[in-house]
Amino acid sequence: MTAGSSTALVAALESLGRAQREAAARVARDLDWPRSGLAVVRILRARGEMQLCEVAEILRVDASVASRQVGALVDAGHVRRTVDTADRRARTLGLTDAGLAFAAESDRYFDAFVDEAFADWSADDLDDAITQIRNVAAAISTVSQEAPPR
Repeated sequence: MTAGSSTALVAALESLGRAQREAAARVARDLDWPRSGLAVVRILRARGEMQLCEVAEILRVDASVASRQVGALVDAGHVRRTVDTADRRARTLGLTDAGLAFAAESDRYFDAFVDEAFADWSADDLDDAITQIRNVAAAISTVSQEAPPR
């Protein structure tokens, strides 16, 4: 890869990251909920019950940050904490019925956003974009996780 290609790829990824944050912020605003809490609900719905440290790892944030986000969701009745059956010292997080309903509502908002944003894209173009974005994410994640600290 040339230096120009590297620079262009990084700029494109930064642009995509900003666009994703803006889209999530719009949906969160429409739902009247913080974007960070919305991410936690969607993670728990997609992956099922897990410990707080796993949520923090997926979000790539410190456990204290994830704990604050989860605390707000617990207070709102969207997430429940239970004693982990494998490690009685730990707590497992899961969605309540209200959390599942909130996740479903967020899906409707994201669906409407995607329908609007990609209205002029063909199904094949959208499928190609999905494949390429997944490939890019996998390539970056693989190197990020394997790289020694500098």
